[in-house]
Amino acid sequence: MRVLVTGARGLLGAAIAQEFAGAHDVHALERSQLDVTDDPAVARVVGDLRPALIVNCAAFNDVDGAEDAAAQALRVNAFGVLALARAASAVGAALVHFSSDFVFDGETDRPYTEADRPNPLGAYGASKLLGDWFAAEAPRAYVLRVESLFGPAGPGGARRGSLGTIVDRIREGSEVPVFVDRVVSPSYTPDVARAARALVERDAPAGLYHCVNTGHASWAKIAERAAAMMAVPLRMRPLTLETAALRARRPRYSALSNGKLLATDVEMRGWEEALEEFLGHETRHARADRQAGRQPG
Repeated sequence: MRVLVTGARGLLGAAIAQEFAGAHDVHALERSQLDVTDDPAVARVVGDLRPALIVNCAAFNDVDGAEDAAAQALRVNAFGVLALARAASAVGAALVHFSSDFVFDGETDRPYTEADRPNPLGAYGASKLLGDWFAAEAPRAYVLRVESLFGPAGPGGARRGSLGTIVDRIREGSEVPVFVDRVVSPSYTPDVARAARALVERDAPAGLYHCVNTGHASWAKIAERAAAMMAVPLRMRPLTLETAALRARRPRYSALSNGKLLATDVEMRGWEEALEEFLGHETRHARADRQAGRQPG
C-alpha cells in the first residue's frame, strides 16, 4: 500500500513513518516538501502520488501562540485537513488525521468518550475541532484524538513532548514545574503509530477514536512516577491552572477513554509501561551520545 505521511519531521510523524515503512511504500514529507495550507500543492502531490492512504501529522501545536495567531492555526489544523480530505476523495484514498483532547473543556470527573460533546476553551482547540469535522470529507476517515504526546525524537530534532522535557529536567537535577490539577492520558507515539496502522490494515470501521495509552494521572503524579523509575530525586515545583501565567486556558480534566479502540481489538498498554520503555530508550540514547562524544539533544 502506498502511504503519504504529512508533517513527517515531527514527533508523531516520525513514529508513523517508521511504523508503516516496514510493510508499505511510505512517502514521508515534511513541511518544506508539502505545506498542507497550500491547496493546489496538496492536490498536485496527492494526484501525482495517488496514495491509498494519507496520514496527516501536520499541525499547529502552539496552544498559547494560537490565541494570537488564530488564523494560522485554522489554516493548518482545519483548512489544511479539508484540503487533504478533498484530495483523498479525488483519488479514493483513506485518511488518518490526529486530533486533540483540547476539543473538550475539562469540566468532568471521568475520561471523555467519543460520544461526549466537545467544547473547546481556546483558538487551538477550536481549530482542532474543525479539523475533526473537515476530515469527514474523505471517503474513509479515521480521526484519532491523542494527548500529551511523548516518544523518541524524530529526525527533526530534540522535541519529545512535555514528558520528554520533564525527564530531561529530572535527569539534570533541575526544578520541574508541573501541574498538580491537570489530569491527562499520555500518548506514546510508537503505540499511537501501531494503533493507527492496525485500524487501517484491519479495515476497522472509519470514524472517531480516542487513541491514548490506558489510564490517566495528573502531571505531578506522572513526574513522580518518572523520577521513581529513574531512581533519582524529584525537585518538583507544583503549579495550578489558576496560578500559571498561560495565554490560553487548558482543560483541567482531559483524560480520554480508549474503550472504543479496544472494542476493535486494538489494545493500548498502560501509560506507565509505555513510560518505562521510553525511559529505557532515553537511557540508551544518552549512553550512545556519551560514547560518541556528543552533547545530549
